Amino acid sequence: MTRHTLLAAAVLAVLGCATAHGSNAAFAVTRAASADADSRPPLRTAAMPAASDTYDPTQTYVAGCVVIFQSRYFKAKWWANVGESPAAIDPAQPWLSPWEEIAETAPGCDGDTGGPGPGGPDPLDPVEIPLSQLLADEARLTDFPLMQQTLASIRTLPNTQVQAVEPLRAANPENVRRVEALLDAAQFDDLFPMRAPEYTYRGFLQAFAKFPAICASYTDGRDADAICRRTLATMVAHFAQETGGHDAHSPIPEWRQALVHVREMGWSEETPDGYAGECNPATWQGQTWPCGVFESGPHAGRFKSYFGRGAKQLSYNYNYGPFSDAMFGTVRTLLDQPELVADTWLNLASAAFFYMYPQPPKPSMMHVIDGTWQPNARDLANGLVPGFGVTTQIINGGVECGGSTEHLQSQNRITYYRAAAAHFNVPVPGNEVLGCKGMKQFDEGGAGALPIYWEENYDWHEGNVGGKSYQCKLVTYQTPYSALKPADYVKCVIDKFDNVDVIDDLRGR
Repeated sequence: MTRHTLLAAAVLAVLGCATAHGSNAAFAVTRAASADADSRPPLRTAAMPAASDTYDPTQTYVAGCVVIFQSRYFKAKWWANVGESPAAIDPAQPWLSPWEEIAETAPGCDGDTGGPGPGGPDPLDPVEIPLSQLLADEARLTDFPLMQQTLASIRTLPNTQVQAVEPLRAANPENVRRVEALLDAAQFDDLFPMRAPEYTYRGFLQAFAKFPAICASYTDGRDADAICRRTLATMVAHFAQETGGHDAHSPIPEWRQALVHVREMGWSEETPDGYAGECNPATWQGQTWPCGVFESGPHAGRFKSYFGRGAKQLSYNYNYGPFSDAMFGTVRTLLDQPELVADTWLNLASAAFFYMYPQPPKPSMMHVIDGTWQPNARDLANGLVPGFGVTTQIINGGVECGGSTEHLQSQNRITYYRAAAAHFNVPVPGNEVLGCKGMKQFDEGGAGALPIYWEENYDWHEGNVGGKSYQCKLVTYQTPYSALKPADYVKCVIDKFDNVDVIDDLRGR
């Protein structure tokens, strides 16, 4: 059986075998018996012919390579292409760079360099790992409060049940019935009188149905109705800024001019190669979220465009792909048909998706609004405190936040939120921080810095074949493997360790 067939079996098993996730079994893969990891460094080989220990902009580096740049040490987290320099690390978004700064260590490249070849390591003996052990390891590594709260908050309802949702249907999910009680169809029409016809009240309810944790009940005493009201007011304010008419001369106040646009202004479905900077199939981003192409016509063979669509103006393939996965269980649907985010109920579901999913080191907007996120000392030092203002920081902080005065767009959001809060009877305390001037961006020292991606665990294990861990670990920077997606841990282990064979010992359970 091929490794890919084994992976397919593993994915099916992980989705169908809940029993495996209840285990905290230890993980051991050795010739005879496993030993605890010690402080020895990873295997070093000459597999990659680095010209020197100093970063070379003409050189390609693979995961694990350590270089010296401006007297500082950097490690490649994944493949770094020619010219991808450590100098390009954005302090506000360090997870986007293939490089991370590390403590002083021996420069060079470790053994994970793509397999044997001239000057490379000898092939390692095969290692068999039971699927149950991989699932148990995944469960153990994700068994901490913030991860469990996040996994619970992003759960989704099957699309067959979402499609059954209709206004005033008695069998609608509980959270949908709560939304209907606070915002009925007539009020929706009054609230969004200028909306594009693609935005419908039923689609609005379906967006909430897809994510049952939005406006759901709480078991710890929190007021679900009050939180839902605040959620609706926050959404309306941001909808008005992101997709509003912004017509100061209209008799309709600007805060009620939301949902005018379903597509980013200046773009059409016939425009190729838009927002396609991460579509290159030679990069891991392009492989993880492969961009669709026009099959015929004047743009045949060119990439589809991933400009802003829907109530949140979803953009870029690396956002369309995860959203598609959450909606359909595959990244392909919306990467091949991005227009669905504009023309169907997904135009509102995309906003619900953005509301629910964290973007570490940012917390999710839901966890800000319902109080799950509590700022730590680092957040407080950066001016990140509960209130409407921090939701603007989550949405567009890099543009609107941090200045000495309130940015015009942020001021718009404040104005819209005050009006929407009054509409939904949401109190706005005098000391609530509504804007984000002077507010620094979230960073990896904050309470929202949840590691949600899997990366190879490079620790040395003395008793294991080749000294390798045969495990993946949680990291905060983006990789192709999401801890929020079942079976991605299994995929990470299979992809990172060429000599691993997964044995499906759960078949038939």
